Amino acid sequence: VQLQAYGGGLVQAGGSLRLSCGASARTFSTYAMGWFRQAPGKEREFVATISWVGGSTYYADSVKDRFTISRDNAKNTVYLQMNSLKPEDTAVYYCAADGPYQYRLSYYASEYDYWGQGTQVTVSS
Repeated sequence: VQLQAYGGGLVQAGGSLRLSCGASARTFSTYAMGWFRQAPGKEREFVATISWVGGSTYYADSVKDRFTISRDNAKNTVYLQMNSLKPEDTAVYYCAADGPYQYRLSYYASEYDYWGQGTQVTVSS
């Protein structure tokens, strides 16, 4: 599975961005998908995940009620809608795939098998 994340950019605090992640595999619909981020000098951290069936989601506390993960299996794409952005959201954002057919919503990066290249999000104060 090849993943490509895009949609990052520079935005002012309080603004919004929508990240997208396209997948090459025709089996995309069988993978749980996640978003992670890594700020300079920090470890990669979990942001959000969505199941491959049923549309269940799980968020890090730091982004809950501000970010929304969704997927369009017809387009082989997962999205991360980011609202009310804060300077501390500045990071490189990565999408990842866990599966196929994994019945879990994992926040452990080690449980994801495939990763995109990352897209930079910068939030100015």
